[in-house]
Amino acid sequence: MPGKNIHVVPAGDQGWAVSVEGTDGATTHYPSQEEAIAAGTEKAKQDKVELLIHGRDGQIRERNSFGNDPRDIKG
Repeated sequence: MPGKNIHVVPAGDQGWAVSVEGTDGATTHYPSQEEAIAAGTEKAKQDKVELLIHGRDGQIRERNSFGNDPRDIKG
């Protein structure tokens, strides 16, 4: 079963949150986006999944994969 991707999302007055896809409200809050990205990166590396970083508008602005990427990608 593939792992659940990690998202860094704005959390209003609580700063930024790191959430795992498919979990009900299971998030960890951080005062800054930098701290949330660092924590999300570590979790994504451990779980070998993708980290999706959202901007203040909620749109995905960056993706980083820490999973088993195929090596035959052209480009």
